[in-house]
Amino acid sequence: MGNERVHLVVHGRVQGVFYRASTQEKAIELGLAGWVRNRADGTVEVVAEGDREGLEKLVEWCRVGPERAQVTDVDINWESYTGEFREFTIKYRGR
Repeated sequence: MGNERVHLVVHGRVQGVFYRASTQEKAIELGLAGWVRNRADGTVEVVAEGDREGLEKLVEWCRVGPERAQVTDVDINWESYTGEFREFTIKYRGR
């Protein structure tokens, strides 16, 4: 079975609660590549690639997030795999 890609936008209290760092840790644990970043509107955006099982586990984790997060919704879009990522990183504004 081939690799896939998922694009998430996570809503709720998800900034200032270590959401990005925790997402990066979980994605690496699952063997995924991609990135996570805060958006100006207060949401967190995630793009991840890897096997479907790992991606589905990441999606489920993102629905809850780290301990201090309060996730209210997750927009999920499955996309075509590109293979453009070598690791899972945190993107910072302006980069």
